[in-house]
Amino acid sequence: MTEDPALSDVVALLDDEYARAILEATSEGPKSAKELSEECDASLPTVYRRAESLQECGLLREETRLQDDGNHYSVYLATLERFSVELTEGTFDMELQRTEQDVADTFTDMWHRL
Repeated sequence: MTEDPALSDVVALLDDEYARAILEATSEGPKSAKELSEECDASLPTVYRRAESLQECGLLREETRLQDDGNHYSVYLATLERFSVELTEGTFDMELQRTEQDVADTFTDMWHRL
């Protein structure tokens, strides 16, 4: 995501208990939708909908994991490190700090999963 989402979109998303639970769970490490469903006590469709919304706001990243049998599945990882809102001179300013994974780390992770 190249630009920050609207403040109202982020606030509305973080107001949702399932979105917050997904962010909390995935801040500890990558989790599959099934793991998130169990950990967050949410249905799979709810997990997928919230994960999509979190990805649209740039707060969650999806990665593909390969299995020995050639199949693959997705895992999710929180990218949100910090969210702050400041009111200055009649205007709200939002700051999102996200984790960044550089290309070398991404390649190394992919290589180890093969």
